[in-house]
Amino acid sequence: MTTTTPKMSGNASSGKKQTKRLPLYIQISELLHREIAAGHYQIGERLPIEADLATQLGVAIGTLRKALSKLEGDGMLERRQGSGTYVKATLNNRAVYQLFRLELLEGGGMPNADTLSVTAAENPYVAGQLGLESNTPLWCIRRLRYLNQTPAAAEEIWLDQQHDPALSAEKLLESLYKHYRDHFDFWITHIEDRISCTGAPDWVADLLGKAPDTMLGFVERLSWSSNDRVEEFSYTWFDPAVVRYISRLS
Repeated sequence: MTTTTPKMSGNASSGKKQTKRLPLYIQISELLHREIAAGHYQIGERLPIEADLATQLGVAIGTLRKALSKLEGDGMLERRQGSGTYVKATLNNRAVYQLFRLELLEGGGMPNADTLSVTAAENPYVAGQLGLESNTPLWCIRRLRYLNQTPAAAEEIWLDQQHDPALSAEKLLESLYKHYRDHFDFWITHIEDRISCTGAPDWVADLLGKAPDTMLGFVERLSWSSNDRVEEFSYTWFDPAVVRYISRLS
């Protein structure tokens, strides 16, 4: 599978490691959500005591408690006075990364992302996927995704420039779906993933430490918004030696 080479113009913005990270307690709640979904903790199972869990995760107890409170509010955990914190449910629709389908081979993993560049471009194929005219100005966002700080996937994400004509890497939140909800006029409601494999482009191979054209997992994603439009089109190349694509229904 190959992608169409975009026609790039000016206003490229590079911002590796300048991405606005989610608050640490949100990152921890997302990690625990994914660990529960992956089966590391079962429904009805008690989590380790707070002091031990905080030590395992390398965070202060106060940060952990905020994360547990969020998951309790989301309906995933139940706190029992004098007994501990128990898993109440395995999935909910309130997680920031609920549509992020990659996890470590052993399951779960905390997602992070570095925004590498935000570039003005034209791409007739992508414009067609977005239901736009072939010469519509687009933003091309390239990112490196991590799971538990391990490089796992490279992303190329395409948006209509009209959402923010002055978009830059420095503006973007780590969770793009949260950025859309907070700063654009839509949020993502459902997706379609087209999964295959393809040779790694040079820039992807370099990021993931692979030889050019190494076969990688490949996902084309169409993302529909609350306005019932395809607002985002993306490519994801992932290393099957590190992560797998997973989809769970409940």
